[in-house]
Amino acid sequence: MDPKVEQFMSGIKAKNPAQPEFHQAVHEVAESLVPFIEENPKYKHAKVLERIAEPERVIIFRVPWIDDMGEIQINRGFRVEMNSAIGPYKGGLRFHPTVNLGILKFLAFEQVLKNSLTTLPMGGGKGGSDFDPKGKTDNEVMHFCQSFMTELSRHIGPETDVPAGDIGVGGREIGFLFGQYKRIRNEFTGVLTGKAIEWGGSLIRPEATGYGAVYFAEEMLQTKGDSLKGKTCIVSGSGNVAQYTTEKINEFGGKVVTLSDSGGFIYDPKGIDAERLAWAMELKNIRRGRISEYAEKFGCEYHEGERPWGIKGDAAFPSATENEINEEDARKLIVNGCKVISEGANMPSTPGAIEVYMESKILYGPGKAANAGGVAVSGLEMTQNSMRLPWTREEVDARLQTIMKSIHETCVKFGTEKDGYINYVKGANIGGFVKVADSMLAQGAV
Repeated sequence: MDPKVEQFMSGIKAKNPAQPEFHQAVHEVAESLVPFIEENPKYKHAKVLERIAEPERVIIFRVPWIDDMGEIQINRGFRVEMNSAIGPYKGGLRFHPTVNLGILKFLAFEQVLKNSLTTLPMGGGKGGSDFDPKGKTDNEVMHFCQSFMTELSRHIGPETDVPAGDIGVGGREIGFLFGQYKRIRNEFTGVLTGKAIEWGGSLIRPEATGYGAVYFAEEMLQTKGDSLKGKTCIVSGSGNVAQYTTEKINEFGGKVVTLSDSGGFIYDPKGIDAERLAWAMELKNIRRGRISEYAEKFGCEYHEGERPWGIKGDAAFPSATENEINEEDARKLIVNGCKVISEGANMPSTPGAIEVYMESKILYGPGKAANAGGVAVSGLEMTQNSMRLPWTREEVDARLQTIMKSIHETCVKFGTEKDGYINYVKGANIGGFVKVADSMLAQGAV
């Protein structure tokens, strides 16, 4: 490890103990940025990286609610307002039992750079709760959301902090949260994104993260004179991101052969075409079933307790959760002929896996670049709310494609190495950093 990176990280770990995901995210960025900052002393003198790694504000609060049995339940709520140098804090809310401060700080830190890359005026934040919506009735979820928003409402606003959905926070939860905010504040504003189209949402918002990951993969392949047409693709997850990644790959002429959930993965060598994808979406979105049921329905393989990275394919789209690809998985992907990886999830590859990608010189799109489509369309939703004017599906999709192309160009600009290899990790980190850092310098030591 670079001694300067090691020195920087020792300070981060001392100030943020027992937060391994946050340490991992900061370390990955620091490896790109510390050498860049050494060459650009204005950032070093102003300690910009140290300031970006420290949240502007962290809010932690109690969330009491009453379940259907009349019992009082107590959860913990969080909002990490990381950086507002280029716009209001922007980032999702996650409701999942694993939510803790370290995970949310990692996500908020990544969000700052990701939002900067989109070219839209958005700062970075993240929030959520250790509440688990799974197995809860609609009534219980509503009670929780109303209690959560009662406290959160005093810290957010369309010009301050605009949350969105994330794991465990879909259209139902956004609706309950928005309704409570409107009730408390007596105003109808674009304070949340991911809203239903009837009351201020944007078309293709649900599809945007998956679509964007595929657009980014296509841009990467085009640097080699190639495309997704005819490619066999490995997709993990079976939620929103995986579903729309699969849909867009099909449109580009590729073939998706895997989907997964926490129980295991299915391998369908015939390909998950539009008809089979529609069945899988109904299974996961409406019936809330397990992906193993897909294997029973269509007579394909189901691998219990495993992840799909040992399957032979040309392209991989990790779309489930953080650290789902380790070093061993990465080596399997390379041996099996994988040429491009585009991350739909946040930080799905471990540091060891990323080293393997770099050694192999494959096309690797890190999450902060490849999965920025979701927050990009959230930003477009904010714009439409401010204008009180909705755009058509085609308009939003065209703007999304333009944004993903622009992110790719930024990565190429800052990430092309002397031998011509495009280091997308370096490109995304430096490209995202420069805009935020220059804004912070212009605004003084705040």
